[in-house]
Amino acid sequence: MLEVMNVLWLFAHPEPRSLNAALKDDGVRTLTELGHQVRVHDLYAMKWDPVVQPCDYGHDPDERLLVSKVSRQAHAENRLSADIRAEQQAVRWADTLVVQFPMWWFGMPAILKGWFDRVFVNGFAFGVADPVTGRTMRYGDGGLAGKRAMVLTTIGARESSFGPRGIHGELCEVLFGVHHGIFFYSGIEALPPLAVYGADRADEADFVVAAERLRQRLAALQELPALPFRHENSGDYDADLVLLPHLAPGETGVSIHSRHGD
Repeated sequence: MLEVMNVLWLFAHPEPRSLNAALKDDGVRTLTELGHQVRVHDLYAMKWDPVVQPCDYGHDPDERLLVSKVSRQAHAENRLSADIRAEQQAVRWADTLVVQFPMWWFGMPAILKGWFDRVFVNGFAFGVADPVTGRTMRYGDGGLAGKRAMVLTTIGARESSFGPRGIHGELCEVLFGVHHGIFFYSGIEALPPLAVYGADRADEADFVVAAERLRQRLAALQELPALPFRHENSGDYDADLVLLPHLAPGETGVSIHSRHGD
C-alpha cells in the first residue's frame, strides 16, 4: 500500500478560467481521491510579491544589501518576513511539490521565479553544511533533501518542436535550470516533467486528454524514478566541480550531468 503524500501544489497562472486552472483543479481532486494531503498555493490569487527587498530580512535599507549573507542571518535568527516564513513552513510540510506554470519565454512566470528567489534562501534551501565534515551540501544534498518535485507546464508550441532535434531545444534541457539548478541543487529529486503542448489552441477534447495524462502521472507519482542527475559528492567531479574526463568523454553540455550507464 502506498504511503500518503503531503503535496504542495504551487500554481502560477493569472486566469482562474484557464486550461492551467482546470488541470490544477482536476489534479488536486485526483490526489485527494487517492488519499493524499494537498495544499494549493495559487500565487496570483495570493498576490504574492516576487520582489526581493530589504524588508524581507528586517534589513536597514540605508545599508548595502548583500542578499545571500543577510538572508542567511535573517533565516538563522527567525527574522524573515511573515510571508516567506509561511511558505517555508509549507515546503517543510511537503514531501512532494507540483510546480505548475505556463511556459513563457522558455521559463516560468516572474511571480513564480520570485517565489523561489524569496523563499529558497541561504540556510534554508542551500548553504547548508554537513554537520560531520563541514562540507557545503548541494546537488543531491542540501536543506531540502528527501523531497521530490515535478514540473507541470503548458506550452503553446507543438510537441515536435521541443523534441531532440526540435528548434526550441529538448524539453528537459530547456528546464535544466529548474530541474538541476533549483530542485537538485537544494537536494530535491527532480521528477520527469509533464508538458501539455499546443495549449493556446486546446479545446475541450484536448483538455480531456491532458487531464487523463495528468491523472495517470499523479497515480504513479510515488513510484516514478527521478531524473538521474549526478550527485556532487558522488566522486564524479573534481575539486573545481568539473566532471572527470573519463565520464562522458568528449561530450559537453547539460546532458553530461546525468548518468547514462557510465
